[in-house]
Amino acid sequence: MKEFEIAQKIGKELTDSDLREAAAKALGIRPEQVGQVKVVRRSVDARQEILYRYRVQACRCSETLEPFTVAPYLDVHQATPVVVVGAGPAGMFAALTLLQRGLKPIVLERGKDVERRKVDMARLSLEGVLNPDSNYCYGEGGAGAFSDGKLYTRSSKRGDIREVLYQLVSFGASPDILIDAHPHIGTDRLPEVVKNIRRCIEDHGGEYHFDSRVTDIVPVSDGFQVYCGKTIFKASKIILACGHSARDIYELFAAKGWALEAKGFALGVRVEHPQWLINQIRYHGKYQPFMPTAEYSFVQQVDERGVFSFCMCPGGILVPSSTEDGTVVLNGMSNAARNSKWANSGIVVQIEPGDQPDGYHGPFALMDFQRDVERAMYTWAQEHGAKHPFTAPAQRMKDFCRGIVSKDLPKTSYHPGALTAPLHELLPQHVALRLRRALPQVDRSMHGYYTNDALLLGVESRTSSPIRLPRNPETLEHVDVPGLYPCGEGAGYAGGIVSSAMDGINVAKAVVCK
Repeated sequence: MKEFEIAQKIGKELTDSDLREAAAKALGIRPEQVGQVKVVRRSVDARQEILYRYRVQACRCSETLEPFTVAPYLDVHQATPVVVVGAGPAGMFAALTLLQRGLKPIVLERGKDVERRKVDMARLSLEGVLNPDSNYCYGEGGAGAFSDGKLYTRSSKRGDIREVLYQLVSFGASPDILIDAHPHIGTDRLPEVVKNIRRCIEDHGGEYHFDSRVTDIVPVSDGFQVYCGKTIFKASKIILACGHSARDIYELFAAKGWALEAKGFALGVRVEHPQWLINQIRYHGKYQPFMPTAEYSFVQQVDERGVFSFCMCPGGILVPSSTEDGTVVLNGMSNAARNSKWANSGIVVQIEPGDQPDGYHGPFALMDFQRDVERAMYTWAQEHGAKHPFTAPAQRMKDFCRGIVSKDLPKTSYHPGALTAPLHELLPQHVALRLRRALPQVDRSMHGYYTNDALLLGVESRTSSPIRLPRNPETLEHVDVPGLYPCGEGAGYAGGIVSSAMDGINVAKAVVCK
């Protein structure tokens, strides 16, 4: 087997003949002696001429390329039950892994199924009516189901990510995610993938229970009783994949005296540019409509803290991501085609325990700080004439960095609307000052990025959980509660769809091995 790279102009079809000729050259044989040829990675190279670069594996006719296979799902109608709290990426892939290992997942989701969830999200954006259990964070599929479906994690430290990608393809995602350097599914396609996962779990004997917010967890002699109001579910083990905003779960742990601790997260703004501008910047003025919609990322260090782009959504829109009234939180999303007029990204500052002002203490210090910033955005907007409960305070980029309140604002994709505001004063000062220093510097590598045509909206605060539920590094059980397995973003062990899914897989394997 030989692995090699080839380049091809974007817009020109890469044929099987092209691949086999390149494989023959790499292997030092004639084309007719080439056996299997497989593209394993594709990326855009816009440094000079705009190219696709392909990484390819090939072998001789006498050899074979080892295929990747997904373990079969077993019938678990009569198997031992395991409660899985949460139907986001960690919970879904934990449940699928339990099926593969012969255990019965009972999935408890505080929100609604993905179709009914869409209705609640529409009411949130259009009418300002928030369902605290069914919104852009809560519900089937989790927060990632309505934020573009980016699958950027390529780290192998958690295991083989093909376990996630190949299963997603089997449930309806495009096979392109298996090879793209920056794969994504798209908000318009993810709901069907999520539904197919649920159908698989139910068809094999697993259970889903929606509108089932966990209100208590009680250890008993043979495992646990999990309360969802008056309904009780019994299981010997629990996988807790509650998501990064489940404050009530953290409060339950605190009330029971179970360990939890403050964890760093990131906080900042959502930045929206015209997509045509990002296209021109990233493709150095050579963008053509047949090229992939351009995206960007950056990381800088300012005063010993990272300032970085987060959850960049090319050709996307901004959405309200609050989980409780009286707060303003933003996120971004893109459909598969990434064809809106705007590009948006979180631009956030690393926050570590101790960075918060005086008056915040204990494991909830950063979560309380996070909530207070979200409330400050809401209060300012409502006191200054907001017409929608989730109107976002906003400022043009250069005005923000210069400390000037914008006289007017550019058009935005954010449906609840934006209100010109002194974001440079509303944000915590250590956050605002780092952003004001970092944004002009981005222009050095992306000339044109620093512009008053870009809009900053506050606040982007749900980058990850500001609390961690500590677990035994060997068994992955909570340090105080044997048989309870925290996982995913809500437990503080992942960030994003793929890393959350991998953590769910690993925890489910630990459950089986215990």
